[in-house]
Amino acid sequence: MNIFRLAGDVSHLVAILILLMKIWRSKSCAGISGRSQVLFALVFTTRYLDLFTVYISAYNTVMKVVFLALSYATVYLIYMRFRNSYDSENDTFRVEFLLIPVIGLSFLENYAFTPLEILWTFSIFLESVAIMPQLFMITKTGEAESITTHYLFFLGLYRALYIANWVWRYHTEGFYDQIAIVSGVVQTIFYCDFFYLYVTRGEEIRTPSSIAYLPR
Repeated sequence: MNIFRLAGDVSHLVAILILLMKIWRSKSCAGISGRSQVLFALVFTTRYLDLFTVYISAYNTVMKVVFLALSYATVYLIYMRFRNSYDSENDTFRVEFLLIPVIGLSFLENYAFTPLEILWTFSIFLESVAIMPQLFMITKTGEAESITTHYLFFLGLYRALYIANWVWRYHTEGFYDQIAIVSGVVQTIFYCDFFYLYVTRGEEIRTPSSIAYLPR
């Protein structure tokens, strides 16, 4: 494992922990898209179906279990524990507009026409667009707490580091995964405008005037 892969995994984990801590400490999930979190839980579920059939390393197994557990914990807090604070009126992104194309692409573009491979491909494609309901919600409400922007920053950093990981693996191992790379690039593009605002404006990004410039 190279440093880019490890740093990417850490960034991904930090992003999820930031979100969980925000919900737990504030006893509120206001400003958080439950739809995005359900999509991420679906991503991990369909990607890690091989958890008990394929062993790669202890690290790989532990990280799979951790991401699955944390994603479902987040969904539980939003829709069960703190459901009274969930802003369902503004979390209205039509997820079928994401799921239908992703399902279609998964059947058309995959490495093997088997259930596990199709579901793995589905998870890769879905992850690239799963954040869209959250970005849509921020744009719609014109509000975002700084903790939520930190969550988005670390998610974007995770994808950017994974691109560096793929470049490194191509040059050192000759490894090339077209589906993962294309999807990762697409996902990173969604964060580019947000990255710029995060770095140049800092705390100002949480004000309504700044949110007006978030990706639409």
